[in-house]
Amino acid sequence: MRTGKLPPELLKKLLKHRGAKDPRVILGPSVGEDAALVKVGKETLVLKTDPVTYASEMIGWYAVHVNANDVATRGAEPAWFQAVILLPPGSDEALAESIFKQISSAAKSLGIAVTGGHTEVTPGIERPIVVGDMHGVFKGSKPVVASGARAGDVIVLTKGAGIEGTATIARERRSDLLKTFDEEFVDRAAKYLFDPGLSIVPEAMLALKHGVSAMHDPTEGGVSMGVYELGVASGKSVEFWVENVPVLSETAMICAKYEIDPLGLLGSGALLATFKPDDADKYMAALRKKSIRSAVIGRIVSGKGRSIAVTSSGTTPLSFSERDEILKVLQE
Repeated sequence: MRTGKLPPELLKKLLKHRGAKDPRVILGPSVGEDAALVKVGKETLVLKTDPVTYASEMIGWYAVHVNANDVATRGAEPAWFQAVILLPPGSDEALAESIFKQISSAAKSLGIAVTGGHTEVTPGIERPIVVGDMHGVFKGSKPVVASGARAGDVIVLTKGAGIEGTATIARERRSDLLKTFDEEFVDRAAKYLFDPGLSIVPEAMLALKHGVSAMHDPTEGGVSMGVYELGVASGKSVEFWVENVPVLSETAMICAKYEIDPLGLLGSGALLATFKPDDADKYMAALRKKSIRSAVIGRIVSGKGRSIAVTSSGTTPLSFSERDEILKVLQE
């Protein structure tokens, strides 16, 4: 198998192996779903685990936010974080401390407590790896799941495509980018980590007030993969209006340099959410008041396995891609 996500057919097969049955598990592992749901007494816990493997600089910051985002897509505020921190042989104490500080800073920014984890120097790896584990509590009447998307709903994307990927490339390939762009440009791209930022918690919490039917965090595979996964999770299909997707200028220019597709680039920092059209208008108006950019980039349609990408030149089938565009840059 190539680097990247496992093919969905294989993943569906593997997810049949899920341990003991437990009636408290409301939602277990499923393709296209961001986090699990477990009923404990009167509360519903939201559980998420996600690694950071592409970035090395600010890896602790990434780990907190990508896991917090997935908890937020369930309509829960992230509350507790744990991390497994694997360091390559030869790492010094300063590297370990910097990752701890990044995790603490990101957690504080979202009101999250760090509750434990594990750290070791691990043979066989060349760069740090952080595997995050985030928990939150849903206190509303009904958790939001990606399978909740309804035929006729429109798909709203916040901020833009490739935010995480832009920041990662700017930080991991800075010297190469400086051969083409000036220092101010590269610095702006690197700061995508903070502005527009990786967190989608604010817009996810706002979506709960506007009749959201499904939410999804487009991470590996970018916006295109996230839209495809919405169709898979809901058992329906999507029309993906490619030319409606916002792409920020630094993202567009970096992607042009490396000849990669911004819509297939690491997408944390953007939220995919589905609404009835009238509710989507109200949600986007509320986002504008908070200076958060958004756009309608598609709609949910009846029928399974008929997802398409629509452009001014025609339509093409929207299919699974296991490899994120960033691998074309980082694995050169």
